[in-house]
Amino acid sequence: MKVSGMLGADLDMAPLAIAELEQRGYDAAFTAEINNDPFFPLVLAAEHSKTIALTTSISVAFARNPMTLANLAWDLNQYSKGRFTIGLGSQIKPHITRRFSMPWSKPAARMREFIQAMQAIWRCWETGEKLDFNGEFYRHNLMTPMFTPSRKTYGAPRVNLAAVGPLMTEVAAEVANGVIAHGFTTVQYLRDVTLPAVQRGLEKSGRQREDFEVSLPVMVVTGVNEAAYEQSKLAVRSQLGFYASTPTYRPVLDLHGWGELQTVANQLTREGRWQELGTLITDDILHTFAVVSENIEQVPALLQQRYGGLADTWLCTVETGDRDLQKQLVAAVQAA
Repeated sequence: MKVSGMLGADLDMAPLAIAELEQRGYDAAFTAEINNDPFFPLVLAAEHSKTIALTTSISVAFARNPMTLANLAWDLNQYSKGRFTIGLGSQIKPHITRRFSMPWSKPAARMREFIQAMQAIWRCWETGEKLDFNGEFYRHNLMTPMFTPSRKTYGAPRVNLAAVGPLMTEVAAEVANGVIAHGFTTVQYLRDVTLPAVQRGLEKSGRQREDFEVSLPVMVVTGVNEAAYEQSKLAVRSQLGFYASTPTYRPVLDLHGWGELQTVANQLTREGRWQELGTLITDDILHTFAVVSENIEQVPALLQQRYGGLADTWLCTVETGDRDLQKQLVAAVQAA
């Protein structure tokens, strides 16, 4: 299993952070679009690294349009000498319409077209093919030499797509290079919902499973000592409670017979009782969603036991604070 490490959003620290990730043996470094731009740190990471892959996990597609992201991703892939993958996500309707003031409709169909539009733009730049993309949601049929990038050495970047539901997952396997499963994913949901949808999408695109990457930010409760372990447990419970409050993720809970948890958690958020969300996560729920081990050295074996043969890349958020121990952890997961 490959291991991707979080780069972070601090621009001042990005050069040191990417050097550390590369030194520790990570296969890739990722940024997330939360409260900072996800692309700026990757520009610095590309400048201050040599071999590590770079990706957004995720950048919000519907906050932009295919042309703007096609430009960003193309330039980053050229500057990083072919090491960039753009990881896209749809976000949820309230954020797209109320935070970004952008249109929302048919998210799976819109995302399919969004990625296909970017790919059409890249083909135009790479091969000189006439740009003539006319879809239901996006139209791109004007490209002159003045607006065509001059650097083409490394071609178009790879595209990964974040997905929870089966429709978006199927789109990922149909038109993208990989799927980024959500952290609020259980082994049963991965087996029963995600991977069958991947297979359906691959059949549409005429590809095999080995041609496609499944990434998963598995939540892990662990620590180098008892205090760190307990702190990790509280943090993961809180994160799971937050995800449980989101209506979009209710199908994951329904699969396990915990659907009512979403109603209760959502009501807490409406009342502003965010700090209480973690108290809703029982030990059974915690162990179902997260790998839990008081011994950090057992984590690689537990990850392999659960996800071996199911996921290809682990988006790692475990930080030991010890450079040598972190390097050993990464190497052990890669070898497991």
